[in-house]
Amino acid sequence: MSSAAAADKATREYLAVISDIVAAGIGRNISLKLTQLGLDLDRVTTLDNFRRILEPATTHGFFVRIDMENSPYTEVTLDVFETLWGLGYRNLGVVLQSALHRTEADLTRVLALGARVRLVKGAYKEPASVAYQRKADVDAAYLRLMEALLRSDTFPALATHDPEIIDRAKSFVAHEGIAKDRFEFQMLYGVRRDLQASLVAEGYGVRVYIPFGGQWFPYFMRRLGERPANVSFVLRSLLREN
Repeated sequence: MSSAAAADKATREYLAVISDIVAAGIGRNISLKLTQLGLDLDRVTTLDNFRRILEPATTHGFFVRIDMENSPYTEVTLDVFETLWGLGYRNLGVVLQSALHRTEADLTRVLALGARVRLVKGAYKEPASVAYQRKADVDAAYLRLMEALLRSDTFPALATHDPEIIDRAKSFVAHEGIAKDRFEFQMLYGVRRDLQASLVAEGYGVRVYIPFGGQWFPYFMRRLGERPANVSFVLRSLLREN
């Protein structure tokens, strides 16, 4: 957000969503981006707004995930996360992207705290100096990170619509004797609903994420525009769905 007023408005919208979820009596899990809370302004504003959200979230049993944005925000995002963790918030997790070279070290850093991680490939177009450029390298990094997460006892979230990676995850947990309730798959609402249903039928946990707020469509279009591979991903997913 480009102003304190806009960051405050976004914070109040999160608080309203928390109230609505509590009233509906449904599962309590939300994700947010730190730039919405004022990260482009200053760290103090971001922390203040985030704590406004965490207080009712903690009271009502929410798990709150910090989404990871593009690489210029990686270090400060982890710094904010570690600060809040140090203040005693344990209903808090973070997202890591397998596309970035630094992520294996970041995973070690987060797991040392005992915190929960959502693993994604990463949808941002990044320079070769900080990120793998070949899909095969991104996928290989995802598998390495995935195995480390599954061996941990932190209830990892594997966010992917890639059927090959999902099959590798299923094979790995079967081989290692890891129970299906020690992790979950995560997918986007409306993408590969057939795959989501089949995983649930097999006994795996699947969490479906639903974008919300007045800016979700412009955000979605920016993400498609900044990386053409995102467009082909959406189209392939639609074609694969039964």
